[in-house]
Order: sequence, then structure tokens, then C-alpha cells
Amino acid sequence: MFRQWLALVIIVLVYIPVAIDATVLHVAAPTLSMTLGASGNALLWIMDIYSLVMAGMVLPMGALGDRIGFKRLLLTGSMLFGLSSLAAAFAPTAGWLIAARASLAIGAAMIIPATLAGIRTLFTEARQRHIALGVWAAVGSGGAACGPLIGGMLLEHYYWGSIFLINVPIVIVVVTLAAKAIPPQQGRADQPLTLRHALMLIAAILLLVYGAKTALKESLSSWMVVGAFLTGALLLLAFIRIQLQASRPMIDLRLFSHRVILSGVIMAMTAMIALVGFELLMAQELQFVHGFSPFEAGVFMLPVMVASGCSGPVAGLLVSRLGLRAVAAGGMALSGISFLGLSTLDFSIQQWQAWGLMALLGFSAASALLASTAAIMAAAPKEKAAAAGAIETLSYELGAGLGIAIFGLLLTRSFSSAIVLPKELSAPLDQLAASSPGEAMKVAESLPPRLAGQVVEAAREAFLSSHSVALSSAGVMLLILAAVIGVSLAQVDRQR
Repeated sequence: MFRQWLALVIIVLVYIPVAIDATVLHVAAPTLSMTLGASGNALLWIMDIYSLVMAGMVLPMGALGDRIGFKRLLLTGSMLFGLSSLAAAFAPTAGWLIAARASLAIGAAMIIPATLAGIRTLFTEARQRHIALGVWAAVGSGGAACGPLIGGMLLEHYYWGSIFLINVPIVIVVVTLAAKAIPPQQGRADQPLTLRHALMLIAAILLLVYGAKTALKESLSSWMVVGAFLTGALLLLAFIRIQLQASRPMIDLRLFSHRVILSGVIMAMTAMIALVGFELLMAQELQFVHGFSPFEAGVFMLPVMVASGCSGPVAGLLVSRLGLRAVAAGGMALSGISFLGLSTLDFSIQQWQAWGLMALLGFSAASALLASTAAIMAAAPKEKAAAAGAIETLSYELGAGLGIAIFGLLLTRSFSSAIVLPKELSAPLDQLAASSPGEAMKVAESLPPRLAGQVVEAAREAFLSSHSVALSSAGVMLLILAAVIGVSLAQVDRQR
């Protein structure tokens, strides 16, 4: 019994930096823009590449975990995560940082399915497993929610690379403890693992999301967008066909045919889109529009973090008492209501209302995440624990990547159409300032005081307009999906 809970402590400890790294850079956008000279598009890739590469890598890593055992996967992923953190901390350019973040994502893609497989393997009694999963979910949602606060605090007092350096001592402790405390597993030697199939899946996901990210950018010709979509779709279809026809597939895609697992995937993606996208928007608005420091922006979003971190155990009890359908649909509906309320607020004068709605958003979205995790891990066979954990991770990370992409594109598109710049501004500067809030602030720095003030004010007004469009659109989307999940899970709850 003691060894089980010690293993859970190790699992939680290594999961903390992985969860935090998904959002820790959200408040760093202005700093990276100035320090590394990162453009608006580069900033999106710096933040987005972590979730997107993880989404592509996690299914192959789940198969690897079933083959070699979750302990070996956990140790390998932790060491890679630590080395990549060092590379990211001392990145001299935006391109270097993007590459380091991609390497971090590969390590994280090993760690997360290993942690879930560990819980599924070590906690065989259902009640104990639900408690462990509740702790795991609280760490994941709370860590992601605390990312902006931690990032803001470090940026306030230290070099920006300290955001990544804090991972290194954690990794050292985890590797030391895990090597001794976690029992080894035999694994399944017959589990296939084909490199070309894994690369096919990674390329498909990256191309599809790249197409989604660039579809609304007028500077790119349409054939590039269409080409990315078509190539990604063809690669994904080919991968699915190969796996379905294989007698022993690398990834058992038939798991997706299970209604509970499929519903869990939808819930996880939706909840992560809401949480990560909201934090990205808020971090930029609080700094660009209201003049907050990175740390102050993180403190302002503290209700989301606290509510997310506290929701895991409570949501686990609610799933047991009310059923998966009520928690899942109710969580998404409350998240949608929170977004609609936040879209109408002025955060500079309506702080208490904002904090209340943010707390509701954090609790409801994180409850949906816990419901998805419990559903997927309970429905999956024990021998496919790492694969099921990989599916859950794919949902989380693809949702996080899409949250950044969707909210980033909504914000950029709305900002560009809403901003009204002074007529005295030259054409090149006008186009640059209209591309993103960060670019507008950089343009203002090179202008005379009077004209700079007009550009800054125009950017702030356009951002406030964009804020309303992005949040209200997300609110409507969540309400629609809440209704869909409520209908799709009706039969599942009747079978309980």
C-alpha cells in the first residue's frame, strides 16, 4: 500500500512541470517578443509547438509504453524533458526556442501516458484508482492553470529562461526516486512499434493543424492551406487504414469506437480549448490593455487556478453520485455561461465579477477533464493502459494546441478588422501594427510621443473588441457541445 502511494507522489511530481509548461509562456509573450525579436506568428508557434508535437507523438509513445513498461517510459521521458529544458532556457533565438519546445514535447509525450498507465496498473481497486485519478487530474488542470502565475513571478524577478530551468531539479529528483521506488514491468514484447507509421501520424496532425492555423491568414496563398489540409488528411486516412487492417496494430484505434472513450476524448479536448485559450487571451489583455506586469496578470487569474486545482476530488465524487452525463454536460454548460459573462465585462472596473466567473470557469472546465479521464481509464482494458493514457493525453494536448490556435486566430482576425490607426502612419507600419497587439506596441515605440499614444490607444480599443468576440464565440460553442454530450451520454448513464 505504501509503495502504491509513493509511486503516486512520484507520478504527481513529474507531471507538475509537464502540465505547467503547457501554459507557462502565456504571460511571456511580450517579453519574448522584445527579447528574442519574435514575431506574432513565431510567438504562436513557440507556445503551440509544445502541444501540437505532443499530440502527434503521444499515441506512438503509448504503444512504446505498453511494449517496454511504463517505468522505462517514465524514466526516458523525464531525462529527455530535463535536457530539453536546459536547451530552452538558453535559447538565443525564437527558432531555437521553438525547436527546444518541440523536444520538450517529445519527453512530455512519454511522461503523461506513463503516469496514467502507472495509476491504472498500480491501483487495481476502483475506489483507490478514482482517488488517484482525481489527484492526477487536479495536478494537471491546476498546473496548467498556475502556469501563467509561475511564469509571471519568474519573469518579474529573474531571467526569462528560469521558466525552464526550474524543471531540471524536479527531473533529477524524479529519476532518482522512480528508479528505486517503482517496481519494473514486463511489458508486451509482441506490441508492434513502427517508426514510419509514427512519423506518418505526427506529420498528419501537424499538417492539419498548420492548415487550420494559417487558413485565416491573408498573407498566405490559398493553395498552401489547401495543400496542407489535403496532405494531412491523406496521411491520417492512410495511417487509420493501416492500423485497422493490421492483425496487431501499433495503436488500437478500435478503442475510439467505445462510446465512453469517445465521449471522454470530446470532453477533454473541449475543456482544454476553453482553459488554455482563455488564459492566452487574458494574459495578453491584462498586459497590453490594462498595463499589468506578468506577475500581476498571473495573480489576477488566480481564481481560475485555485478552482481548477480544487475541482478534481469534488468532480470525482460528483461522477459517482450524479453520473458521467450530468458532470460532463453540466461542466461544459457552466463553462459556456462563464465565457458569455466574461465577454461583457471590463476587467479594470469589474474585477469581482470577473473573479467569480473565472472561478466558475476553472471549476467547471476542470470537472469535465476529470470526468473524461475517469471514463477513458475505466473503460480501457488493463493491458492497454498506456494506449488509453495516450488517447487521453492526445485529447488534452490537441485541445491545448487548438485552444491557442483558435483563440489566437479569433483574436488576430478580430483585432486586425477592428483597429483604426492614425492616417499619418505610413503603409508598412500601418500593416504591421494591425497584425497583432504585440506588433502594434513595438511600432508605437518607434514613433513620436503623440502618434505613439494614438497607436497604443487604437490597439487597446481593438483588443477589447476582440476580447468580446473571442469569448462570446467560445461560450456559444461550449453550450452547443454541452447539449451534444448530454444527448450522446444518455444511453451510457442508463447502463450504469
